[in-house]
Amino acid sequence: MTPELAAALDAQTDFAADVFDRLRAVSVDVRGVTRASYGEGEQAAHGLMAEIARELGLEIAQDPAANTYMTWPGADRSVPIRMVGSHLDSVPQGGNFDGAAGVVSGLTAIRALQSLGHRPAQDISVMGVRAEESCWFGVSYIGSRSALGVLPDGALETAKRMDDGVSLGEHMAKCGGDPDQVASGPAYLDKSRIGAFLEPHIEQGPVLVEEGFPTGIVTGIRGNRRYPNARCFGEYAHCGGAPRRVRRDAVVAASAFVSALDRLWDEAEAAGDDFACTIGKFQTDAERHAMTVISGEVAFTLDMRSVDPAMLERLEARVPKIADEIAAKQGVRFDLGALTRAAPGVMDAGLIETYRAAAAAMGVTAMDIPSGASHDSAAFADAGVPTAMLFIRNENGSHNPDEAMEIPDFIDASKLLAAALAA
Repeated sequence: MTPELAAALDAQTDFAADVFDRLRAVSVDVRGVTRASYGEGEQAAHGLMAEIARELGLEIAQDPAANTYMTWPGADRSVPIRMVGSHLDSVPQGGNFDGAAGVVSGLTAIRALQSLGHRPAQDISVMGVRAEESCWFGVSYIGSRSALGVLPDGALETAKRMDDGVSLGEHMAKCGGDPDQVASGPAYLDKSRIGAFLEPHIEQGPVLVEEGFPTGIVTGIRGNRRYPNARCFGEYAHCGGAPRRVRRDAVVAASAFVSALDRLWDEAEAAGDDFACTIGKFQTDAERHAMTVISGEVAFTLDMRSVDPAMLERLEARVPKIADEIAAKQGVRFDLGALTRAAPGVMDAGLIETYRAAAAAMGVTAMDIPSGASHDSAAFADAGVPTAMLFIRNENGSHNPDEAMEIPDFIDASKLLAAALAA
């Protein structure tokens, strides 16, 4: 079936390009696209995917978190299903392919298999996942963790969307979800009934472009520890009147904290440990800061990532101590705020081998590659579901309007996905 399947995917080029064009049209912004988690653009994307899935004869369902499921019934509906999924939200004024490529790939693979008269042995379900982009609510994997019954306690009430301050639960209800059921009901997805979770996704870095590969087979996903609402409190004072010995400069102290983390990264690299950290926000109070004022407060965020769970545990213990040491030296106070956690995603060795074999059989050039970014696959892997990811070559990075995935590369990845679904 390999040559026929490859040809069937090649024949889906126009279909896939049209779906991406329609997706862009329902979520276009001043620049790029905006599909806010539980917002208008994301809602339109879910509606569009469901419409296309109905045209393919798929069954449509929605869970209490408003995730969308588009299912192709298999010959034996009692056996564990194969799932394809990714998210349909985006960052503000982001690209059209981040997340959505995984959902479109699932529908494209099903359409190709249908064209060959294939009948799956088990159900194949494409999942349009809600709210993966943590920039909106400050919580990772909201849709997938809700479906698996492991959304952090209190998130529905305490997580507020960054653009309007409305709670996650309220937004979920507005999109047709049932936050009470998410909070107190059983998990919508029974992990024992999922034979595999497969996620195609654009690469969000430059490796595939630099190495000349259209497709990457993901070997693992970094987990994270995040402080989304950290602050350093010092003392406001006049820049000329306060000598250095009495200053409690929040900017200097917070900068020392950043420098200490950069040294920590140097140590990790020297030891051969996997680590990355980012200060995504770093700002003084716009209502009080001025050129001649020593700042008394700095707000910042901290994102730390590693594929090594032990490394993440060490970071969780060490970073507050670093803050305490700097606070004592500089006469300031750090409040790092609530810590959020996401476990590393371990990819299934058998599924990785399936992808490698399919690539060899179909003449698709693919390289093994780890994922530095977080993905819904990590939530499924953490739940014990056999999980695998594919990366699709993508110029210009991600989380920006200039994402430049090429449809032929998308089709190559979809060939490997279809082979795994047909296995």
